[in-house]
Amino acid sequence: MHDENATPAPEESTDESTGGHSRRTVLRTAGIAGAGLGLGAFASGTAHADAPAEAPAGAAAGAAQSPADAPARKGKTMIGVPFEPRSTVRVGIIGLGNRGGSMIDLFLALPGVRVVALCDPVKDKTAAAAKKVVAAGQPAPATYTNGDHAYEKLCERGDLDFVYVATPWDTHFAMARSAMLNGKHVGVECPVAMRLDELWALVDLSERTRRHCMQLENCCYGKNEMRVLRMAHAGKFGDLLHGAGAYNHDLRGLMFDPKYYEGPWRRLWHTRLRGDLYPNHGFGPVANYMDVNRGDRVTHISSFGTPSLGLAEYRKEHMPPGDPSWKETYIESDRTISLVQTAKGRVIRLEHDVSTPHPYSRINSLGGTRGVFEDYPERIYIEPDHTNDEWGDFGKYAAEFDHWLWKEHANPPGGHGGMDYIMIFRLMQCMRLGLLPDFDVYDAATWTAPVPLSHASIKAKGAPQAIPDFTRGLWKKARPGMDSEKPKES
Repeated sequence: MHDENATPAPEESTDESTGGHSRRTVLRTAGIAGAGLGLGAFASGTAHADAPAEAPAGAAAGAAQSPADAPARKGKTMIGVPFEPRSTVRVGIIGLGNRGGSMIDLFLALPGVRVVALCDPVKDKTAAAAKKVVAAGQPAPATYTNGDHAYEKLCERGDLDFVYVATPWDTHFAMARSAMLNGKHVGVECPVAMRLDELWALVDLSERTRRHCMQLENCCYGKNEMRVLRMAHAGKFGDLLHGAGAYNHDLRGLMFDPKYYEGPWRRLWHTRLRGDLYPNHGFGPVANYMDVNRGDRVTHISSFGTPSLGLAEYRKEHMPPGDPSWKETYIESDRTISLVQTAKGRVIRLEHDVSTPHPYSRINSLGGTRGVFEDYPERIYIEPDHTNDEWGDFGKYAAEFDHWLWKEHANPPGGHGGMDYIMIFRLMQCMRLGLLPDFDVYDAATWTAPVPLSHASIKAKGAPQAIPDFTRGLWKKARPGMDSEKPKES
């Protein structure tokens, strides 16, 4: 688990690859934003001229779309659809920068997994990753480095089962779309897309192609998060009432470091949107605690944002005259606070702040009629275990409530305290054994919806924005999720 008392090292950022897609994408999307065309599409759910074919009716024409209006289903639901079992999972990886370049080590550490193909326009990064594959005793992978659309050739291969996407945010939708249209299951780093019409398109594509599209939210697999999940499901908190999650992580130095992010793609999002750019790390775990899309659903979000001062102040103190960043105007709220309502009346608070100095925190709180858990630092108070208004020791619940994944992998390798490994291990296990995925495209869309909707709410002075029901009514039925039983390996 992440050490809440430590200052996160650069690799503690779970932002995506600094691979070569970023350089070209930044130039393209910066031009869109500079022309004044970017904000309306992101905020309202309407699409601009390059709208995906699967966008809701009216979106491609630029018509206003109610976020709550569910387009007609184009295929059968993917709820309850297991993976096809296979002895070996054949993986293709797109994006080999900070995130992809480290996650490949975890894929290579797992039995029954073979890395078949790699893609990144930065040839040195692709070559370095390919050497890792060979060093692990696997055949040399195919490599794709010829430009921004090289990923399409990777997705067209007939010998892949799963495509992993770890690239800048602008590219996630197109890459997930290409993978599914070519018959591959796909896992995407956060956020899965940036617009409502893209989220609906991914839901429709998953249903139409019968391929799973998953938001690879590693924080759902954190040791604390999984313990709280099992305690919540065991009724230790009583009837659930409220939760909170966040991505409060001082990224100022990294966002202005040309050696960390290749190109300014990450920072440029602060010139386009005012809302919560990265809700998934906080939202995903709390949604799991409350069985969102599995008996409850989120219905509305109201967001409020502070002035945007932090990045400009940091730039003034640290960047030399003439640096390209001086041409940028930041509008992203230094801190965004959102309140999310569920159908059962529960409240979830989300926060986002990467522009001001503060210790790392995902908040990770859950409260109910019998008590509350709060993280960073971890502490718990539930009746009848605790009295006299004194916090209790959360560690005393480990033996009874730690998830079987953490009991089986007590000291997992990899970053972020081992939750990256737990996530990849579990996903590959589900694919090998033909199990249901722990989360699906409906969760991916739900956890990402605050990106455009928080922006719209802030522009409307906090007015509530309807969150779409991506399940189209199937949220009312309880079903399995993250709180899984250990399978019998075949």
